[in-house]
Amino acid sequence: MPSDIDPQSGFRLPLPRREDLDETGLKAYDRATAPGATIAGLQGPAGIQLYSPKTAQHLTALNRYLRFEAGFTPQVREVAILTTAREMDSQFEWVAHEPEALKEGVPQDVIDIIKYRKSTAGIDETFAVVIELGRQLWRDHKVTSELFAKTKSVFGPSKLIDLVLLMGNYAGTAGLLAAVDMQLHAGKKPLLPIP
Repeated sequence: MPSDIDPQSGFRLPLPRREDLDETGLKAYDRATAPGATIAGLQGPAGIQLYSPKTAQHLTALNRYLRFEAGFTPQVREVAILTTAREMDSQFEWVAHEPEALKEGVPQDVIDIIKYRKSTAGIDETFAVVIELGRQLWRDHKVTSELFAKTKSVFGPSKLIDLVLLMGNYAGTAGLLAAVDMQLHAGKKPLLPIP
């Protein structure tokens, strides 16, 4: 573990103690530690966000809406998250979401296409569109007219925008995790091939 990593938090700052938090921070702490609230617990984005408790409530609400209320199937949701994690080389997000994707029924071959940046030819059209959208957003920094039209035909305009917002939410989290050098939980092994 790098020398600037706090052993309790797993990142470059110590985990704030509950008793040191103000009212807003206490609410953020309690939301983050509620059973089933997060995949990673306080050793992850929720713990980092305790340093910005006024944003935590909004970020959590936005994430919850985009993940569970925007109308995406669990498989589409996880393909979008994995594609973003892969394009951002976010080992922490990938390790949290690959098992979640498998649990939600994303086929292993689709996960491998994302993980190893393989062609999407021959896979389910919806998965292919989501993967290609994420690749163009995060790798090319622009989306072609053709892919936009195809994505709009699959999802409709409102869900297309929600899909981009979901991916953007996870790209932002990837940036947050990178800034504080978030380490994997004890016993977790890297799953992404990152040079």
